[in-house]
Amino acid sequence: MATELKVTLEDRPGTLARLGGVLGDARVNIEAIQGMSRDGKSLIQFVPSEPEKAAHALDTAGIQYTRREVLVVKVLDQPGMLGDVALVMSKAGINIDSVYVTARGHIVLGVDDLVGAIQVAGGMAVMTLE
Repeated sequence: MATELKVTLEDRPGTLARLGGVLGDARVNIEAIQGMSRDGKSLIQFVPSEPEKAAHALDTAGIQYTRREVLVVKVLDQPGMLGDVALVMSKAGINIDSVYVTARGHIVLGVDDLVGAIQVAGGMAVMTLE
């Protein structure tokens, strides 16, 4: 499975640039990313090409993060596919707490039951980002 790192930054100019610079200097590519700001903070979730290198770079820069495994599902690029994936997960009682896409158009799912989600996605092409 893919590893997602989540950082919380101050919502001000330059903080995203610093994060991007830290990862770039470490030669870590971002395979998928999402972010949003609220109440003076920015929450950034991303799937790095090399999670251990990314974690080391963040540690060295003093940027706190959390890590978890996420499911990456390759689906057809057509209307309704997100709804289909979400419906299959919901029928299995799996909650999706985050969703975004990779640079290649695959769906990244943060779920409350990764093992169950992998089983449910059995009919779909489940991919890892390596």
